[in-house]
Amino acid sequence: MSARNCALKALNTWEDTSIYADEILSDLAKKFQLSSADRGLAQEIFYGTIRNLFLVDEIIEQLRRGRIKPGTQNVLRIGLYQIFCSGIANHAAVNETVNLARPHEKSLVNAILRNALRREEKFKSDITTWPLEDQFSHSRFLIKRWEKQFGEKATRSLLKWNNTPPSVFARINHLAANKEALEKVELETESYSLGKEYPHFFQVKGAPNSEWLHEGLIYIQDPSTSHSCRLLDPKPGEVVLDACAAPGGKTGYLAQLMRNEGEIIATDSSSQRLKKTRENLERLGASQVDIREVDWTQGSCLAKDRQFDAILLDVPCTNSGVIRRRVDVRWRLQPDDFSRQAKLQSELLARVSNYLKPNGRIVYSTCSIDLEENEAVIESSGLQVEEVSRCLPWEDGYDGAFAALLRP
Repeated sequence: MSARNCALKALNTWEDTSIYADEILSDLAKKFQLSSADRGLAQEIFYGTIRNLFLVDEIIEQLRRGRIKPGTQNVLRIGLYQIFCSGIANHAAVNETVNLARPHEKSLVNAILRNALRREEKFKSDITTWPLEDQFSHSRFLIKRWEKQFGEKATRSLLKWNNTPPSVFARINHLAANKEALEKVELETESYSLGKEYPHFFQVKGAPNSEWLHEGLIYIQDPSTSHSCRLLDPKPGEVVLDACAAPGGKTGYLAQLMRNEGEIIATDSSSQRLKKTRENLERLGASQVDIREVDWTQGSCLAKDRQFDAILLDVPCTNSGVIRRRVDVRWRLQPDDFSRQAKLQSELLARVSNYLKPNGRIVYSTCSIDLEENEAVIESSGLQVEEVSRCLPWEDGYDGAFAALLRP
């Protein structure tokens, strides 16, 4: 199967099911044994088309007045994404896309794509005058919400950010047993290091080193995720709770900061996700972690006399800070999701904070940028807000994140 065939099949599946885009692509790549190059191209076209769905649909509407069959619509979406939003050569975009169409639709697809090429410059000029929801393919309610919270200029910057393929970052894992190999990793990644602001993190250039990953020398992780861990500042010998731990990236970093000294209880409600968490932590050498299946929405979940020096509560959220990385999010979010999540988050914070020692501390964190899920939740918690850390993508250049250090 070619990369474009894979992208088309993925897009058809994504439109017809509720399966997440990354799961669809991963399953297809394995099933058809795509090379790394073909998988990369399939991902660019598939994810890129999803990111620019309103834009390519508006172009189709202007090029073809009248009904187009769903299968043909997706072929055109893929072709127009390549013409208007990618660096792929136009002749390849047109010829290879026409080959994806069913025999009786090839002439129609060819005509529409070549018409798009003739009008390419005019379209690119006109697009800048279109409504923001069509230019940047975001729901209007999201744009209005962000404009109210952050202003028009910041919102436009955020929309552009969300449509850009994400950079890949990794954390160097100092718990790795092979210290000689660890020194080699540090030496080879020194020029890509993010410096004192994000110690242990570097930007990955090209494909991640599979050997380093397998040996637990590095862990793929956005630097913004470190805000909550460093704000919690766990000390060696402390007893720490990571209440929503899966898939274990933050848990592993907590263990690293504690030098594997002390105890971490890592909980999550999904047994499947905890299986992945266990695999990740074993690979990273985080030996101090006790993993437990716990659903914090169901009342008291640990022994009532169990108390912790420090708690990390990385709550479920709308993921509004990671739309660039999770291409489905913009299309799944609904207006009432924010208030519903905020209600759940407040309940979780109230429940989990009961397990703090009298002088303990808790960090509440999300990968959302929304005020209702962040500032509003901690302000209504009744806890003392000691410090707040925000990562805004259009300002900081990383995924959106929020973390607040709270005390009883």
